[in-house]
Parts: sequence; C-alpha cells; structure tokens
Amino acid sequence: MINFWTVKVIRFVTIFFVIAVIAASYFYPGGNIHDSNQLGYSFTHNFLSDLGGLESHSGEGNIISSIFFNLSMLFFFFIGISFLFVPILFKENKTTFILAIIGSSFFFIGSMFFAGVGFTPYDVFFDLHVFFALNSFRLMIPASLIYLIVFLRSSLGIRYISVIASFLFLVTGYVIYLNFGENPLSNKEAMITSATIQKFIAFMSVATVFSLSFGFSKRINQSQ
Repeated sequence: MINFWTVKVIRFVTIFFVIAVIAASYFYPGGNIHDSNQLGYSFTHNFLSDLGGLESHSGEGNIISSIFFNLSMLFFFFIGISFLFVPILFKENKTTFILAIIGSSFFFIGSMFFAGVGFTPYDVFFDLHVFFALNSFRLMIPASLIYLIVFLRSSLGIRYISVIASFLFLVTGYVIYLNFGENPLSNKEAMITSATIQKFIAFMSVATVFSLSFGFSKRINQSQ
C-alpha cells in the first residue's frame, strides 16, 4: 500500500501530466490573450490555463484540449493523497514524523488547489481559477520548507535534500514574481515572460515530485 501511493501513484500522475499537456497543446486551436489570430499553441505566448478553457482565445471550441489538461490537473488529487502516506516513511523519530505530517498537510491542501484548477476552467470561473492557481504555489513554500527539514533530519541523502531545496528556492521566487511582476495583460512582452516562467516552474514542480518518489522508494527499501 505504501509503495503504491508514495511511488507508483506519484510517478503515474506526473508522467500523465506531461503527456496530457503535450496532447492538449497539439489540439489547442489557437489564440492568446493579445492575439486571437495566433495559430495553435505557443510555449511562450500561451499559459497552461489556456489549454483548460472550454473555448480558445481564437473563439473556437477547445473541448479536446480542455479534457486532457483538466483531467491531468484533477489527478493531482491523488498526489495529495499520496503525501498523506509519506510521514509513515519517517516514523522512526517522533519529531521528524510530526514535521512530516505538517509538511504533508500543506502538500495535500496545495495538491487539492492544483486539482481545483482543473475544476474551474479560466473562461468560466476566472476568479476561482486564479485563486486556486496562485494559492497552490503559495502552499508549496511551507510544504517544501518543512520537508527540507525532514530530509535534513533523516538519512535520505544529499541528492533529495538538493532537490527539495532547489524547489523551495524556485517556488518562492515564483510566488514573489506573481505578487510583484508585471501583469501579463498589460503588454505582449510581459505575457511572454510570465507564460515562459510559468511553464518552467510547472515542469520543475512535476520533476521535483517525480524525483522524490525515488527517495520515498529508498526509504521503503531501508525499512525492509
């Protein structure tokens, strides 16, 4: 059971996300917030949320793309469930175990917010969509900070300490950028910067969680 949730589910959801985004990008009709005539999906000119809209910025239906993207976001619910099992891997020390429970609680709530993005297409529930998207990353800050402490207190190894520390640095910087960066609606250049950074952070987040599954697998093997 523990291996299923902390290793297999995490790997499946993260891999599915990457595949689903590629598929959704392929089927996206076109358009961005500043140019409705753009053909297809652009890595630098479109946000990931554009893939989940029921209608593209070109005004065409976007059902196929939205199904792929929104389903991939809904699957983050299972990532949240997975992290509720992670503290069991650190139960040999009471303090570390309690810290892991707190960190997993933040990961769980943050994952629910990521799933909330899939429940709220931006062109139907814009304010709620933005609320889920912004706060999902904000919740990753305390989650990753606490798990950095957990990893430092355990025998997991420098590799995974470096992974979670790098993620903490990146997600903190991204949240600061979201709060103080230029509004992408203001001009095309701001849109390109924001859309590019968003994708980098999103895929680094997925890569981080995927990488941690190997650390969790290591802990399972150590306990056997």
